Amino acid sequence: MKIQDEMIKSTLGKIKYKLFIMSGKGGVGKSSVSVNVAAALAARGFRVGLLDVDIHGPSVPTLLGISGNLDVDRGSLMIPKEYSENLHVVSMESLLKDPDQAVLWRGPMKTSAIRQFVSDVQWGELDFLVVDSPPGTGDEPMTVLKTVPDALCVVVTTPQEVSLSDVRKSINFLQYAQANVLGVVENMSGLICPHCHESIDLFKKGGGKELAEKYGLQFLGAIPLDPATVVAGDLGKPVVLLEEDSFAKTALIELADTIAEAAQKSFEAASTTHA
Repeated sequence: MKIQDEMIKSTLGKIKYKLFIMSGKGGVGKSSVSVNVAAALAARGFRVGLLDVDIHGPSVPTLLGISGNLDVDRGSLMIPKEYSENLHVVSMESLLKDPDQAVLWRGPMKTSAIRQFVSDVQWGELDFLVVDSPPGTGDEPMTVLKTVPDALCVVVTTPQEVSLSDVRKSINFLQYAQANVLGVVENMSGLICPHCHESIDLFKKGGGKELAEKYGLQFLGAIPLDPATVVAGDLGKPVVLLEEDSFAKTALIELADTIAEAAQKSFEAASTTHA
């Protein structure tokens, strides 16, 4: 345990910013946000690692169109899958012989796996490590926050009350854990009509911004529903990397830039505090 703690400390010491993407509710598009933010940051020239800690329902490999198992170097460290020169990925699915295999694990095994995803992976020097977590406030988010205490948390919600009520619990959880909350993202924020370009508020709009203001958190951005996102997901290519312009692509690139700027400010603020 002590040796693993040292390995985790050594690994995290080479990573400048750790982004923890979480939500209180499933189905809000958190993995899509994680994948597109990671891909957009990598396209900007940052060195990015993407860690999918959703043990039971990993979707990052599907969204990126990657498959196969992880390789192991001679030092017995796992080597992340290379999506592009600047983006490398680790997911539970990459450890399974059959991607359709169910993972029947309880808390301690999940905790151990997540720690190993940090300690036993050759992440190298990174600007950003983006961690995609399953919804809720269970074993996985708790383990991430304990393993990566300086993680900057990005909370994803949709505008309607059924999502916001769960996100309020997530913010309460993060406050209880004394975590660093970078801000709130509102996904599925209206549907932009591809014909007239007017916004249709399918799930209402603005709930995420109101929530951020209520808790004194930064509102990082709103991502509209866009058919291009569905097409990109089925193609296994992030919408931010599609050649065609779309409303979701523009919003997600802006979100990545806002997150990078907010992370820099948070880092500078922490440095000033500890100086």
